[in-house]
Amino acid sequence: MSRKCELTGKTVQVGNNVSHAKNRTKRRFLPNLSNVTLSSELLGKSFKFKVAASTLRTVDAKGGLDPFLLKAKDHLLSSNALKVKRQITSTKSPS
Repeated sequence: MSRKCELTGKTVQVGNNVSHAKNRTKRRFLPNLSNVTLSSELLGKSFKFKVAASTLRTVDAKGGLDPFLLKAKDHLLSSNALKVKRQITSTKSPS
């Protein structure tokens, strides 16, 4: 699996270690990823995602997984998250 958040697309960033003598060497900034189970209220199911800690705070602030996915841009979501979003939109639209 790649080091990428499935809901926001947050990925590894690259920068420099800078010593006191101003020597620069490449380094990587890894996102704080964790495996999480999030539940959808509309579908009544739980889904497993690999998500950054900052994304969990955002999902809580938006009111849960369903409102977050409905407002999320498709190109940032993983294929797994896109499937869940399509299920949510198909369940919500006939209502």
